[in-house]
Amino acid sequence: MPRSLLRDWILLGPGLTWLALLLVAPCAIVFFFAFFERGVYGGVDYVFGFDNFGRAFDPLYLSIFLKSAKIAGLATLVALLIGYPAAYAIARAAPRRQTVFLVLVMLPFWSNYLIRTYAWIVLLNREGLINQALTALGLINEPLSLLYNEFAVVTGLVYNYLPFVILAIFASISRLNPETLEASEDLGASSVRTFFRVTLPLTIPGVAAGAVFVFVLSIGNFITPDLLGGGRIQMVGNIIYDQFLTARDWPFGATLSMMLIGVMMILLFTQAMVVRRMQGDREGAHA
Repeated sequence: MPRSLLRDWILLGPGLTWLALLLVAPCAIVFFFAFFERGVYGGVDYVFGFDNFGRAFDPLYLSIFLKSAKIAGLATLVALLIGYPAAYAIARAAPRRQTVFLVLVMLPFWSNYLIRTYAWIVLLNREGLINQALTALGLINEPLSLLYNEFAVVTGLVYNYLPFVILAIFASISRLNPETLEASEDLGASSVRTFFRVTLPLTIPGVAAGAVFVFVLSIGNFITPDLLGGGRIQMVGNIIYDQFLTARDWPFGATLSMMLIGVMMILLFTQAMVVRRMQGDREGAHA
């Protein structure tokens, strides 16, 4: 074996081992369990079959899956609408200020996910700070029901995953060639036209990456719907959690997990294709 190849395998070894043990092996176990049945007293009865897949497409579970996709899609849309202007402003700021702004973006990650989610309960409940502020300003006469509904779940998801969008889009905007934007302005295009015809199309890979981050993490989330939804909002992550820990139906939980992994893989593949196509168009334009 060439020395360079041996060195590469030595350097890649720890990372590949980590991924194999904590990612590939669990996914393989989930795939394996999905084709068996629940035991009489829980666990797994090793009788091969496809009944779990038929059950997963039952209207009840299918509606929960579609509702999860709707909530995740809404959270993704809101995160993009908030994250793109923020990323654009950071990218156009002075270099020494960019570091400060990026630290502020990452600041929520310095606290525990549960703490950040519980903080929204304090803010959104009927006696919370938001209702008190609106009442003090005379904008409402009675407290609004901001908690234990889809609005609260989407708000929590956007807050927790917004930094992924900002960082992905910021990286894409930072790589833009300033000469391209200057050329657009020299040809008489306004700032708005330059943004929609040049900046936005060239940053689509960052937008796609951020959107996939938020959607994938949101559709499988079970903590935020449980806390901010108050048990009234059931997402597919909650169903999977209940199947494994409450109903003790591991095979059906594995089937739902496998379907969720399949959706994630499709999205990641689509995002990779978008990035590759954009890079190909860019290289063709330069040629």
